[in-house]
Amino acid sequence: MSSLSQPLPKTVSRSNKNAGSKNKTFLKNKQVQVWARRLHIYISMALLLVVLFFSITGITLNRPSLFVSSQPNIEETILTLPQGLFSDADGAVAVDKAGIVNYLTQHAKLSGKPSALDVFTEVEDGELIEGEIAMDYKGPGYNVAVFIDMTTTEAVIEKTHYGVIAVLNDLHKGRNSGDVWKLFIDITALLMVFFVLTGVCLLVPKKKTFATSLKWTLFGSLVTLAIFVVAVP
Repeated sequence: MSSLSQPLPKTVSRSNKNAGSKNKTFLKNKQVQVWARRLHIYISMALLLVVLFFSITGITLNRPSLFVSSQPNIEETILTLPQGLFSDADGAVAVDKAGIVNYLTQHAKLSGKPSALDVFTEVEDGELIEGEIAMDYKGPGYNVAVFIDMTTTEAVIEKTHYGVIAVLNDLHKGRNSGDVWKLFIDITALLMVFFVLTGVCLLVPKKKTFATSLKWTLFGSLVTLAIFVVAVP
């Protein structure tokens, strides 16, 4: 009984310590830390202006009455389109939708994404009695309404521009900004996630700093939750 109660030799305890030091977690691995630091630095610099853009436009979006002009700039022009865009080779009534969009884009200097054409016609004995085409172009902070009288081939074009801040706000939301810009927002969001995760990875080996950071994370999360529960209608 007495032999069983004796402490283990010091050599065994030392070997246990050595084994424990070798069993480091993945996040504490030196190579992982080196790459986490590199990614954290390079991503932060690559996203420096982008993060500033989304931060500032977050404020302008939250307070549109302070930054967005209440009176947009409206410009109206009249453009005559070629008769051939509204008839086929035999002279019958037909609408060249692609040709109309291309002609308006080039000659009226319109930007943004064109909508589908809304066409209304009234024909008697092959003759156009009444006809109207409506469409619009939309871009960030920008809108164009187009109304075409098919009998006169005149297009009334009304351009509305809401100002630079409205453009930036729409870019923040990805509104009317195209698929490429939306993809850019997705990539930026993923890089921000990597930026946060690499920051956490760098904190893991620093026990005191990591513990303090967790407390601040908990504090910030509780404050956010409290504001949501108490202050949000």
